[in-house]
Order: sequence, then structure tokens, then C-alpha cells
Amino acid sequence: MSRGRGASRKDPRREAFDGAARAVFQRRMFQTMNDVGYDGRSLVTSWTEDDELSRARGWARVRADGRITVNRHAPAEPAEWMWVLAHCTLHLGFGHLEPGRTADHAAQAAACLVVTRFQQQLRIGVPPFPVPAELPGADEERLAALWRDTGVPAEYAALGCGGVSSDQDLDYTPEQPRGRWARQAAATSAPPPTWSELFAVGLAEAATEAVEEAGQHRPRTDGELPPDHPWEQARRWFVSSYPLLGALAAGFKIVADAELARTWQISVAAVDAAAGEIYVNPLRRMSGPERRFTLAHEMLHAALRHGQRVGPRDPYLWNVAADYVINGWLVQMGVGELPEDVLYDPALKDHSAEEVYDLITGNLRRYRKLATLRGRGLGDMLDRPIPGVGEARRAGDVDDFCRRALLGGLAHHERSGRGLLPAGLVAEIRVLDHPPPPWDVQLAQWFDRYFTPLEPTRSYARASRRQAATPDIPRPGKARPELVERQRTFGVVLDTSGSMSSELMGRALGAIAAYALARDVPAARVVFCDAAAYDAGYLPVEDIAGRVKVRGRGGTELQPGIRLLERAEDFPADGPILIITDGECDVLRVRREHAYLMPERARLPFTPRGEVFRLR
Repeated sequence: MSRGRGASRKDPRREAFDGAARAVFQRRMFQTMNDVGYDGRSLVTSWTEDDELSRARGWARVRADGRITVNRHAPAEPAEWMWVLAHCTLHLGFGHLEPGRTADHAAQAAACLVVTRFQQQLRIGVPPFPVPAELPGADEERLAALWRDTGVPAEYAALGCGGVSSDQDLDYTPEQPRGRWARQAAATSAPPPTWSELFAVGLAEAATEAVEEAGQHRPRTDGELPPDHPWEQARRWFVSSYPLLGALAAGFKIVADAELARTWQISVAAVDAAAGEIYVNPLRRMSGPERRFTLAHEMLHAALRHGQRVGPRDPYLWNVAADYVINGWLVQMGVGELPEDVLYDPALKDHSAEEVYDLITGNLRRYRKLATLRGRGLGDMLDRPIPGVGEARRAGDVDDFCRRALLGGLAHHERSGRGLLPAGLVAEIRVLDHPPPPWDVQLAQWFDRYFTPLEPTRSYARASRRQAATPDIPRPGKARPELVERQRTFGVVLDTSGSMSSELMGRALGAIAAYALARDVPAARVVFCDAAAYDAGYLPVEDIAGRVKVRGRGGTELQPGIRLLERAEDFPADGPILIITDGECDVLRVRREHAYLMPERARLPFTPRGEVFRLR
């Protein structure tokens, strides 16, 4: 059949792109973002001539109103267009184009890496350029902070869709809603949902759909529970009926193995946050509501990072304190039913886990006899993986998933008006959106409190080099008063016992040297400690990091080193002391301002009075 004279010729590249767009935007997790909602926003693609994208040899870029500008000349197959469109859409869903976002190269490269890492799990399409098989597991903020100092590695610098330029258009400001959308905005006091909130809803609904389909059509893998299993039914209840924890429940695997429960002494349940797995004892008789309570309990342990927040506390008593708090929240929310012999005390309502821990340490004999869901004297937060059960995820991926799942669930819960939540739980979920600064930032802030950078002063008493343009004119040189030189110092007590790794000492000393130099601290008083204290005297800070010969490597006695600094006549009375140790030391009494620099999971055998910075 001949083509009519007025008919336009079809563009096969445009047809391939349109098919890819339909395949991506019809996916359940993106449908909520693509529906025309409160302010008329939806995902829109613009197949156009774009000189900027063409010059950058990019594929697409996205802006805050949901418009994805596509380079029509970019060579891409349908599967590659699917990857590009999913990448741009996930930038919106992850909140990368929200107002106030940092626009520097490091932040945008970290955002692209996090999205690409998520895409490796989704498996939507094929990237149009090589992507490393293993991507860093650190969270986005930490990567951006690191790359601002060290530069973005070449293999991670071009993971976006913009070619040599960014695929995130942060210069665009969305217009205010007009027409009926403006009238709708004026009629309600609720703010419009963000792209992140819409994506969280879509993700939860996609998880519900996936669980339902999995029970009917998908063959089970090793260790996966059948859809009619009581514990699987309890998990599916969260996905379909409880949005606060629905997305979180979809991401955890339940392992119901009687032999494993017997070997690891799991009476009811336990959780491995790093592996994303909850272990339950299938021989324990429980009702359906009790199983829901148990699963919610273990999921909140993992999502609220209780295992990482133990710090210097006793791990089991910290587990008991967290149990009291979580169980109180679940009783308030009416999630399932409280199982028998579970830790619950109405008198501890509205207390944080830290406050409960301080209360129960006053009666150790009583509280050490109590049992968690794992059993008496055993914590249900596993601090080491169970071998042979499943492949553990990267810790960074688990933390990122739990944070997004809980924040999205909270947004959906509040927007749909599903009832009030305990204020303590809401506060802890909100904190997940603002993680604590990295250890090196905390250490820098500690230095800032004691050493403000000196204003440069110049004096003709110390002549500087003469300028080539005016060699006959002498120039004053930089000078510091001798009194200031002598007072701007601090002490370093370094644990050099055999349990200290060279890597730990190198990272700690390198960070100290860098921050001291940046704050015009000329020297530090260094004391090495193992079985005895070795006074290295005052050392230039640039020598601390690499050219110091460490003595000792015997046992651990840090108190003599601290006493040496406190009694030294040539050490300032207000000089702070920085103690570097792995925690395997004696009980310390420090009368000066001080702080500790330790590995992330190390614990001190006493309650520290000074700040504790944990290397990660």
C-alpha cells in the first residue's frame, strides 16, 4: 500500500525512544510520579534539538518540574533509553533536584553514583556507557564530602546521562501552580507532595504488587518462604496494609529455619541489619498479630541503626533498652499484639533508648536476667553475620534503603491521615534524614573550638623575599609572636600497643596533622603509650603523620602518658589532649579538656567524659 502524499515519514529512532519511555513510565514504582496530581506535575519528555547536550555528547538531563530533555541525536538502543529515562526519574525520586541542593561537581557526581547503584538492583535497561561492576557503598553525603577534598575519581566522574556536563538542571526554578491547581493549593493548607514522597508511595505499591505476584507465579529460591507461610503472610500484611513499614518489609528476607534457630539460640526472632535478613523460630507458636509485632520490632531495630548506636555502652543492656522503647511504640500504634514475656513497661513511655539505658544500668542484677526476643542474655541484634544463610548486602546500601523506606513510609502515613504516631518514633525517623557528620568533620570542629586561625601579621624584623618587579624595595615577612607560638599546642596520647593497627594510627595521625596545620598550630606534644609512657616531646605537626618513629608495641597503659602531660611544666594548663586508642586500655581519669579518636565499633571500658570521634 503506497504512502499518501501528506503522510509524514516515521523516525525509527523516535519510535524506539517512545517505546522505551512507555516501558519505563508504566512501571508501578514510577506511575505515582507520572500521574497528574496536586499541582499538575508529571513526567514529561522533550525530544528536541539541544546544542548543549549535543556538545557534551550527553543523552538527557532532568529539571525540577519533571521535564526530561532528550538529545535526539544521541546514539542509543531502546534498552539504553530505558536506562537513561530511569536514571533521570530516580534523580527526582531521590530528591536530587529539591530546592537548596548543592550544585558542585562532587555532590552531583555522588548523586549519579547513588542512582546508578540503585539501578544495578532494579535492572531496568542497559547503561549506554561502561559502569564499574562494584560501586562504593558509602552514603551520598559522605561521598560528596570526600570528593570535595580529594577530587572525583575518573571511573565515577561520568555516571550520569549528561555526557561531560551534569544531567541535573539545578538552575531551573519551578513555576507556581496556576489555574485550577492554584485554586486547589489555596483551598488546602497541606503542602504539595515532593517527588521523593511520590516515589516512596510508588515504591511501596510496587513492592506490594511484587510480593503478590511472587506468591502466585515466581518460583521460590532457596530459603524463601511460600506465600501461605504464616511468617510470610505477616510480612505481606505490612506491604499491603501498613504504609509506614510497608516498603521496609518488602526489602527484608525472612529466614524460618528450625536448625538455624537452635544453633544460634534464637527463641523467637533476631535480625541481621547488614544482610537485610530476619531470622525466626518456626517452632515457636504465635498468633498472626504476634508475628506482625515481632517483625515490626526487628525491622525497627535495623532501620533505626540501633546496632551502630551502641557506642561505648554494654551491648546487651543497650539491646534491652532499645527493646523497651520499640515495644512501647508498637503498643501505642496498635501494631499486632504484644507476645508473652516481651519487654514492656508503660512507665518508660516517651523515653529514648539512651535515657532508658541510663535508667536500667542502676539495677544491673535485675535487668541482666531479662530476655530479648532472642532469649535471656542474648541480644536480638546480631553483631556478626550468620554463615551460609544469604549474601550480605553492603552496609551503605542497607542504611540507604532503610532511611528512604522509613522516610517515604512516614510521608505516606501522614499524608493519608492514618492516625497519630509516637513522637519519639517520628523524631528518630526524622533524624535519619540528617545523618551525623563524618568523623573527620567532627574532629575539625573540635579543633575549631580550641584553635582559631591566626590573622597574618607582617614585620620588617623578618624580611620577605623581594618582588621581581621591584627588587630594590624590601618587603615585610609573616611573623607570629613567640608567646602565641608557645601556647598554641595540644597533646597527643597514642596507644601503641600490639592491638593497634598501623592503618588506624596512620589515618588518625594524618587527620590530626592536616587540621593542626590548617589552624596554625606549629607543634604538638606527643606521648606514646603501651606498657610505659615514651615522651617524644614537641614535634612539628607535619612530622606527626609520617616521620614519627613509634616506640613500644607492648601492653596498654595510657594513664601514665596522660599523667605525664598533666604534670609537664612546659605544657599549657589549658592545652587539650587527644587520645588515640582502640579501646583495649585501662580506665582513664583525665582532668583536662580531652577527646578520643577510635575505630567505629570499638568501646571503652568506662563512660568517657570527653567527646568520642569514630573512624569509619
